[in-house]
Amino acid sequence: MKVIILLGDGMSDISYSQLDNKSPLQYAVTSNMDFMAQHGQVGLAHTVPDGLPPGSDVANLSVFGYDPRSCYTGRSPLEAISMGVELGPDDVAFRMNLVTLKAQGSSIYMQDFSAGHISTAESRELIEVLQNELGNTAIEFHAGVGYRHLMVWRGGKDGMCATPPHDITGKAILEHLPSGPGADMLINIMNHAQMVLHDHPVNVKRKEQGLQPASSIWLWGHGKTPQIETYKEKFGLSGAVISAVDLIKGIGVCAGLDIINVEGATGYIDTNYLGKAQAALAALENHDFVYVHVEAPDEASHAGIMQHKLQAIEDFDLQLVGTILEGIKKFDDYVVLCMPDHPTPIKLMTHTSDPVPFVIYRNRVGDGNGATSYDEAQAKATGLVMEGHNLMPALLL
Repeated sequence: MKVIILLGDGMSDISYSQLDNKSPLQYAVTSNMDFMAQHGQVGLAHTVPDGLPPGSDVANLSVFGYDPRSCYTGRSPLEAISMGVELGPDDVAFRMNLVTLKAQGSSIYMQDFSAGHISTAESRELIEVLQNELGNTAIEFHAGVGYRHLMVWRGGKDGMCATPPHDITGKAILEHLPSGPGADMLINIMNHAQMVLHDHPVNVKRKEQGLQPASSIWLWGHGKTPQIETYKEKFGLSGAVISAVDLIKGIGVCAGLDIINVEGATGYIDTNYLGKAQAALAALENHDFVYVHVEAPDEASHAGIMQHKLQAIEDFDLQLVGTILEGIKKFDDYVVLCMPDHPTPIKLMTHTSDPVPFVIYRNRVGDGNGATSYDEAQAKATGLVMEGHNLMPALLL
């Protein structure tokens, strides 16, 4: 049997008056996911266990079939693994965003958690100068993709509290700075980074072009290396992961899955949906399982741009889901799971831990379990509720 998971990051939301009191999933044109709902099993999944943060790290671990309560150590160690950065048992990895801060009166605000979605090429120049100016035997800066990067503190502390920058867009940063053991070190690095970045040619050029400069770094998502069973050990499957995001790739590496990089996969609304679908179908020729992750709906939600979220959902449905549903027919036996990892309401511009709608569609087409479309309300109405980490075992039944 062939197993494929199609993950639309942050697709789930709440209803809005400007959408005729519908959620984006209800309002958007999603004929392919609606078809799956009419002929499959629809329900709600709790992907964020009580007491854990509603991040994509926790939620995607659940969808992969791992119970985060037993294996979650933080977001950035997974990103480090994807980037090929080795961590010792006492080393701590931090997600490092390039961000735009803005002074207003006596306060400094988080203007943009992505520095205007700065390009990877520009970012690499900035990370290189940070390493040259601030790096040492204990502190390392590693370039990632776009605004998403990595800092490693060799033999560092990991007991501090740190706030994701996308949670504080438009808010004063002072009360959200890192706190607890080791926080002074992080704040010192962030302050020095601002001085290094201020007059860098990349930022000078971006300001001349009317773009947001990367005026600072923001450290968060820290942790040490987790211990995760491989898919071969846990489920007896070979598999692959397709994503533009290092976090998802890192989970895949830990799970012993192949990482497939698709040209034009950006993690934003201009990502190559069709290329991801075609790569997934090709991967199923040699693998039992493929996990396809699309970041675009979540990015649109964090930016608070409704039209971008609707576009991301519709492109996900048409170009990715539609292509998969047609192409997967060449296999005799298959199952498709489609879902978000967590809600990211446009109104809040951040994640919540509410359950998310899922749909399981098998080639053994049936009458479904009562849903007429794929959305939050229909999923709730079926009465089917599952723990997120139990979905993957259910696909194999």
